[in-house]
Amino acid sequence: MSDPAATSTDDAIHIEKLYEFGERLSESKDKSQNVKDYQGIMDAAKTSIKAKQLAAQLIPRFFKFFPELSSQAVETQIDLIEQEELGVRVQAIRGLPLFCKDTPEYLSKIVDILVQLLAAEEIVERDAVLKALMSLLRQDVKASLSALFKHIGTVEEPSTDELIREKVLSFVRDKVFPLKAELLRPQEEMERHITDLIKKSSEDVTGAEFTMFMDFLKKLTIFGDKAPSERMKELVGIIEGQADLDSAFDVTHVSDCLNSVPNFNTAL
Repeated sequence: MSDPAATSTDDAIHIEKLYEFGERLSESKDKSQNVKDYQGIMDAAKTSIKAKQLAAQLIPRFFKFFPELSSQAVETQIDLIEQEELGVRVQAIRGLPLFCKDTPEYLSKIVDILVQLLAAEEIVERDAVLKALMSLLRQDVKASLSALFKHIGTVEEPSTDELIREKVLSFVRDKVFPLKAELLRPQEEMERHITDLIKKSSEDVTGAEFTMFMDFLKKLTIFGDKAPSERMKELVGIIEGQADLDSAFDVTHVSDCLNSVPNFNTAL
């Protein structure tokens, strides 16, 4: 049977060590020389609950200075996300966007990790996931959208997890679409990018999902009332393409979408 007093002493030692590592790294002018300190932080992530929570903050904070330890650092953070203690998991999730702040090449991987967590049962954990995804969208909306839509799938590369696909669709519908004016900047470039992503995904969707996508596209400036006729023809083409699919697709969805396109008749 473990001694509570000894355990408490061990916890205090681990926390004190972590603060020492963090302080030395913060004060160092050339942090890349403090490899032992960063390694010490990752080693401490395997100790007490409080140490794990603190390590979950420190690992992403100093991540960019140690590219040679990047794989180990990400794996250590993932291990923390998989811990039994809710507080550790939440703290580790909150730290994920920091991995991409100065190392954007990790963004797609971090989005993939967060997407898998959208199905978390604990409300506070799901809330942390949603906030982390929104943080990544604000860091790099183009790369984040591409990574998200990969989980919605296309005919050529369908999603392999239906639950995750539904969670991503809900996130895009409830969090991304309502903030299009804020997120889709520069406007024309990003409206074109999300249109291209939707075109690929709309080849393999249900009627309700297709209607959701079309309702969103029709609200974009590039398909607005002042859009040139070729843009309207593009939108009509996306809608009409659904009628040609070899699937049990409700044609009323196609008809309703066509009739609601601005200047539909002149676009034909």
